[in-house]
Amino acid sequence: MSISHSISDLAQELGVTTRTIRFYEEQGMLAPERRGQERIYSARDRVTLMLILRGKRIGFSLAECKELIDLYDPSGNRKQLDYFLAKITERREQLARQMLDIQQMQQELDTAEQRCLNAMKELPAAS
Repeated sequence: MSISHSISDLAQELGVTTRTIRFYEEQGMLAPERRGQERIYSARDRVTLMLILRGKRIGFSLAECKELIDLYDPSGNRKQLDYFLAKITERREQLARQMLDIQQMQQELDTAEQRCLNAMKELPAAS
């Protein structure tokens, strides 16, 4: 017998809302079985949802998550792993650029702050 999950079970276990799970279903990334109005999620759906959430946490777009999941091949996932490694490299490069931008902004803020403090020293004391 295969393991199945209700939408509320998955939401609670993974710390997301049921609306989030329905959104991923609408995007074609999850395909629960239907029993009337009830959605029954398979173990594969659970793993897929976990991969989506992990991908989102590390900054992948939903399209990148979908592409990665679509590359899954149970007989061997070299293509999926190569894609994932390339995306990790891209993400690291993007973060490095963002860190540099942040450092430059901090320097600009430091300069602006120092100019303000110097200008305040030159003003007459408030009475």
